[in-house]
Amino acid sequence: MGSRYGGLKQMDPVGPTGETLLDYSVFDAIRSGFQRIVFVIRRDFEEEFREKVGRRFEERIDVDYVFQQLNDLPEGFSVPEGRAKPWGTGHAIWCARTAVDSPFLAINADDFYGRGAISDVGTFLAAQQVHSTAYCMAGYRLDTTLSENGPVARGVCEIQTDGLLSGIREVTKIERGVDGIVSGGDRFLGSERVSLNCWGFTPAIFPGLEALFSRFLSDHAEEEKSEFYIPDAVFGLITSGHASVQVLPVESRWFGVTYREDRPSVVEALARLTAKGEYPVSLWG
Repeated sequence: MGSRYGGLKQMDPVGPTGETLLDYSVFDAIRSGFQRIVFVIRRDFEEEFREKVGRRFEERIDVDYVFQQLNDLPEGFSVPEGRAKPWGTGHAIWCARTAVDSPFLAINADDFYGRGAISDVGTFLAAQQVHSTAYCMAGYRLDTTLSENGPVARGVCEIQTDGLLSGIREVTKIERGVDGIVSGGDRFLGSERVSLNCWGFTPAIFPGLEALFSRFLSDHAEEEKSEFYIPDAVFGLITSGHASVQVLPVESRWFGVTYREDRPSVVEALARLTAKGEYPVSLWG
């Protein structure tokens, strides 16, 4: 919903010929071998999204839509009175359970992940069976994911020597200060790997998500602003021994538009990539 941005970031044109950040993700996914897209959206802007976004992909790749609805809950649960806020990113992925039957990449619609990250996740997924619980995550350097226009929240990864994720620490109010990269009393080198919700999963994650979401609802459903975040869910699966997550240390440049003031730098960065020939001037010709 873009509360800090002030509008629907997913539909904001930032490319040379009006492309959105989502256009770049879809373009990179197609040339990395992905064959299907499932958009998880709110039903109240379905028509506008289909017309302004979805239609231009439908002749290029198989497209489907699912809806993140408050009342899409595990059996035995109902929406608490007064709840209006969506249930979070973990719930959004779980909502796609009826539409996804093969290993899949899960990303945000308002981030630029880069071809390298999407391709690396695709290569990992190509080696997985449908029922595998070996997942992956693109890990970006913290110092390449900051905003010049305000603090950001990042999931800072704890990684074992074998490259497997052992934990994610959600850190808020990270910014570049006179003494380096800081958040409150914490200081960072900048080389730490962070999660930006670029995940590789298989359909085996859906039962695990449902169990964890049910536990979340039992404990937090009455809290109006509580959310079921995918990093927390993944950490729950890891600690219970139901999944492993390989951190792929990608060097792709990430761009995001957390704040409205971030937009000009994103437009400029995409123009530079286009000038270097990494993307055509018009993605869809």
